[in-house]
Amino acid sequence: MERESFEDREVAEILNRSYISIKVDREERPDIDHMYMNYCQVMTGSGGWPLTALLTPDKQPFFAGTYFPKNSQYGRPGLIDILKQVAKIWQEEREKVLESAAELYEAVAKQYYNQKQVLIGTQRKTGITVSAPGEEENVFTWGKGIIRKSYALMEKSFDSKFGGFGNAPKFPSPHNLGFLMRYSLEEPQSEALNMVEKTLDNMADGGIYDHIGYGFARYSTDRYWQVPHFEKMLYDNAGLAFIYLEAYQLTRKERFARISREIFKYVLRDMTSPEGGFYSAEDADSEGEEGKYYVWSDIEVKKVLLAGLQAIQEKLLESKENETDQTAKLQEKTPKILNKFLDRREKIADIYCEAYGINEEGSYEGKNIPSRIFSIWEEIAYRHELQLSELEELLSFCNELLFQERKKRIRPAKDDKILVSWNGLMIAALAKGAQVFSSNSKFKAEREGLLLAAEKAVGFILSKMIDPRGRLLARYREGDAGLLAYLDDYAFLIYGLLEVYTASGKPEYLKEVLRLQEEQERLFHDNVYGGYYFTGHDAEELLIRPKEIHDGAMPSGNSVSAYNLARLWKITGDQRWQQLAEKQFTTFKATLQDYPPGHNAFLQAVQFYLGESDELVLSGSLNSKEMADMQAVIFEDFRPFSVLAYNEGTVDQFIPRMKDYSAPDPVAGKVTAYLCRNFACREPVDTPGKLKALLKE
Repeated sequence: MERESFEDREVAEILNRSYISIKVDREERPDIDHMYMNYCQVMTGSGGWPLTALLTPDKQPFFAGTYFPKNSQYGRPGLIDILKQVAKIWQEEREKVLESAAELYEAVAKQYYNQKQVLIGTQRKTGITVSAPGEEENVFTWGKGIIRKSYALMEKSFDSKFGGFGNAPKFPSPHNLGFLMRYSLEEPQSEALNMVEKTLDNMADGGIYDHIGYGFARYSTDRYWQVPHFEKMLYDNAGLAFIYLEAYQLTRKERFARISREIFKYVLRDMTSPEGGFYSAEDADSEGEEGKYYVWSDIEVKKVLLAGLQAIQEKLLESKENETDQTAKLQEKTPKILNKFLDRREKIADIYCEAYGINEEGSYEGKNIPSRIFSIWEEIAYRHELQLSELEELLSFCNELLFQERKKRIRPAKDDKILVSWNGLMIAALAKGAQVFSSNSKFKAEREGLLLAAEKAVGFILSKMIDPRGRLLARYREGDAGLLAYLDDYAFLIYGLLEVYTASGKPEYLKEVLRLQEEQERLFHDNVYGGYYFTGHDAEELLIRPKEIHDGAMPSGNSVSAYNLARLWKITGDQRWQQLAEKQFTTFKATLQDYPPGHNAFLQAVQFYLGESDELVLSGSLNSKEMADMQAVIFEDFRPFSVLAYNEGTVDQFIPRMKDYSAPDPVAGKVTAYLCRNFACREPVDTPGKLKALLKE
């Protein structure tokens, strides 16, 4: 619609004659987007993007919709006709338009401020339903029932053949899979873990995953994860990296670890600013065509592979004749299995095309999106007398050749603004990677790189995206930070900082978590009805002040806040955070009951709060080998209901309870591990072996 209408001279003339045009970046101003999307849903019964709204001078909408073609066609009104008709009505019947806008405002406001309806017993279904003060029930009495209901509904909508939920389009929504993994621990006889593995495997097989350059596209347009909307979003890749790491911890499937590592490679290579922050997205289009950067003809694939393989063969032959230092390096980079096929380069190209579904017809507008969703690699390996690992090594080498060729193309545009909220999610994923890979010696250097990237991003945000008053800002681009941060910025950054603290043990991160959480309470908390508003009380005053809880492509700020509060309580022992967590659960109980799968990130907070928890403290030097060995034991397995705190000698200044957890002999460099499980504490241990045995009890 942008190209069709808003870059069109004829449309521009009409807009400039009768309207004041405002284009809103919904990622910079999600508060405005949320508000007017709600209007659109009330007016039309549905929402989506692009969102078009016509407003009165006092910002009240009286017309809204999503896509409008430039000219009317197929029974759908065109933007030009709409603009002309509305301009005429505004001139001739302005009072009627204003009256209609005022009535619409009243209807929408009831959906945002419906607490009074609840208090007087009105049963009308609206956007967010809250419980009245004094009528609270403890989450222990109702939480597990809602969790079971969510699982039952997800099981019904699960695509047992291709994974995912519901019909096309299919979105990754990692928090749904995180909920199921936690459910599988509580209900191991369920199909929850199978649903997770099926979905993760098929997403990684499909065209939604960039097999050549890595990273996931925003969603699949079909049931098969085959044809994506080619836009790549930072938040999707952050959430998916995190969930593949958790799945690796739970299943020990090496493939899940590999996918997460490839996502990190993509983000650190293509989506990281020199200062350390992470860019927001890469467009779907290049040279005016969606997907052009990513798709291939079969002839093009074969030509690139044959040329690349011939060049490798020639270099290998040349290096054998002239032994140099480059010889060893070249041979080291070249898979051994390649030597078996170099004289049959066409065979390698054929194997690649078979493995990734490359053919003459193509899968997208006559071109091919590399995908392994309809091929069985085990059968391909068997037919060509290869081990599966050899086939994977061979194909990986081919992908590198194609990647080098693809780099010559014109890349899609990059959305290079840096958003605190999305950065918080990526910081969490990187820190999670640093935790998970600490238990595997071959990933040691990689682990250090991931933690360094997470800490650098934190340092960037704290140095560049806080105003002189200490107020967090939402957006940074080209040296300019601006826009007062929203709830999601605070909640997601706190979430990321908690993961960095868990990975590193550095007390400054926990201290910053507490500062930001206090500021969140002051700026966003609804002290009457509970929950958090999306905008701070110091923000621009809009028609309505939204309070979001739905978990869509990303979790909501209220959902992540529920988790943060429960986690802070278990780390610090401060009952204030427990009380706020319980208030958060109770506030949204009715909304959770209405349709639980729409709130699975929130339900993960409930699962965390109700789960059999391990509260661990490691006491001793953070930089010692002993500390690293203890961390490796803890991070080896999937422990979603556990928390880890550290007493390195200074944290007790702001977490008083840490005085009770000290190393018996800090001079000797010993690290002591303390474990409390369901409020019962065990004897401390001081070796990795003893800790492993204790955790398995």
